[in-house]
Amino acid sequence: MKTIDFLFQRNTPRWVIFFIDLGICLFSLVLAYLVRFNFSIPPVEIQAFPIVFGLVLFIRAISFYFTKTYQGIVKYTSSKDAQRIFTVITAGSVIYVLINCIAYFGINKKFPIPFSIIIIDYMATAFLMISLRVMFKALYLELTNPNKDKRSVIIFGAGESGIITKRTLDRDAGTKYKVLAFIDDNAKKHGKKLEGVTIYGIEKLNELLEHNDVSNLIISVQSLSPVRKQRIVDICLAYDTKVLNVPPVTNWINGELSFKQIKKVQIEELLEREPIQLDKEDIKKQLTDKVILVTGAAGSIGSEIVRQLIPFNPKKIILLDQAESPLYEMEMELHDKFKIQSYEIVMGDIRNKERMENVFRTFHPQIVFHSAAYKHVPMMENNPSESIFTNVLGTKTIADLSVEYKVEKFVMVSTDKAVNPTNVMGASKRIAEIYTQSLNKKSTTKFITTRFGNVLGSSGSVIPRFRHQIETGGPITITHPDITRYFMTIPEACQLVLEAGAMGKGGEIFIFDMGDSVKIYDLAVKMIKLSGLVLDKDIRIVYTGLRPGEKLYEELLADHENTLPTHHNQILIAKVKEYDFDSVSNNINELITLFDKQDNNSIVKKMKELVPEYKSNNSVYVNLD
Repeated sequence: MKTIDFLFQRNTPRWVIFFIDLGICLFSLVLAYLVRFNFSIPPVEIQAFPIVFGLVLFIRAISFYFTKTYQGIVKYTSSKDAQRIFTVITAGSVIYVLINCIAYFGINKKFPIPFSIIIIDYMATAFLMISLRVMFKALYLELTNPNKDKRSVIIFGAGESGIITKRTLDRDAGTKYKVLAFIDDNAKKHGKKLEGVTIYGIEKLNELLEHNDVSNLIISVQSLSPVRKQRIVDICLAYDTKVLNVPPVTNWINGELSFKQIKKVQIEELLEREPIQLDKEDIKKQLTDKVILVTGAAGSIGSEIVRQLIPFNPKKIILLDQAESPLYEMEMELHDKFKIQSYEIVMGDIRNKERMENVFRTFHPQIVFHSAAYKHVPMMENNPSESIFTNVLGTKTIADLSVEYKVEKFVMVSTDKAVNPTNVMGASKRIAEIYTQSLNKKSTTKFITTRFGNVLGSSGSVIPRFRHQIETGGPITITHPDITRYFMTIPEACQLVLEAGAMGKGGEIFIFDMGDSVKIYDLAVKMIKLSGLVLDKDIRIVYTGLRPGEKLYEELLADHENTLPTHHNQILIAKVKEYDFDSVSNNINELITLFDKQDNNSIVKKMKELVPEYKSNNSVYVNLD
């Protein structure tokens, strides 16, 4: 091993590589003459050797010097190095041809270098210079990373991306991986070899994992459906095989994939569904050249709504939020990533009527996306006054100003926790829904509500919390072994918000198809396995009990509600009880005035009067039911 370290610990001096390359050129030229003349070179040709050899080596030396072919580190030879060598050798041989033509037509009607010699020399030089470098690199990789020390890898996808992935592994001496097999869905490829590696069908994956110690499966396919990815991951996790993802081509650095870019599959990818098909033309008609106000624009949902509005070319987007740092980060993203100028950053609190009125008076928004709200269940259970001040008064303020300034559409982002609410937060959002729905009858502004469940990666989401707990060694805390939740990605939720906003005629509560509910315990176990850890060995799960106001199961529709279909199969209209605006307005005003007393029991009691289906769960307010 010491000999290997001595041979490879230093890079060969550049001048040595230069003279070795010239030696290869000399050898190739001699070989060309021997092959051309059947190993019996005529004396007349031998007499011309000094001129021919001097000319050939001079041109090769000059071309190598100016193109720096000798400066590449041989043990790290890449396809770009080989391409450069091939180009330089080709150019040199073309110069020989030109010299032959000049000599024949302009000097003495003779060719200094036989054309057959030029062709044989060209092929031999290019082959030897490239192959010797590749051989040296292969020797280096094998000696520094013997096959017996390498970990086996399977690549899913035997297309172009799969080939690039394999070459990336081969190129990266530090990875210590060898590709055991390719898996591909194309039956025509099964049984064939790709760069010496056999291609199998997905049906062979279990067998390969069972009979081989496979450390990783790398998914190289760029357009693999979430369902397909889920199936592959489940198979791999059963054999303790980690699953990695090749990033999209657009994320490759300078168009080249590096091993460090190949990352673990994230749990969010397994909860995704098929891409949503939007009616982009209808959305475009609604949003193009419009002034759009987004409240809560620095939050998870609000910021994504802003990103998705940009392609529809609104006249101006007003980003309103009271969170200073996140709002600044959003401004930098718009400036650096999207390069747009048609936006305004506004710091402000939706509960402050004077400040909000100035926003409406200054910008005259035509469409409002209202996502500003307090959404954390236990926090709001302990602070009911803040919940009604923001979620009820804040919504009322923005809604009333929308009517006053003749906003065309007001789209409110609500939550599934507003259905049969068991906590203060859900009840406050239901009250906001009731107010905007009843206000719809009294104004030309179209008020539309959208409801959905938990979004992956949002502030307070369970997944970032689990990830942090795993990184810090655990334990993972779950409130109840049977608790379930619906999940949706942030982009998916916001796409449906835009779609619902476009199709809404006013007064509707749109609910989204959230798919199947997910058991939080199963989610935690899968995250542990994806991290390469073993449950109850490397990390454990601890149950902490349901938090105040928390449901065991969440719903999207109340017991007495039903739904109507829309043209989009993932969006339904909830048929809910309608309320008289004057009665609702009076009750809500009474609720808001209770803020000054800071009496939580009085506030929650009034909320229960407004929302009869609100029954507290695991809360100090159970006695008010």
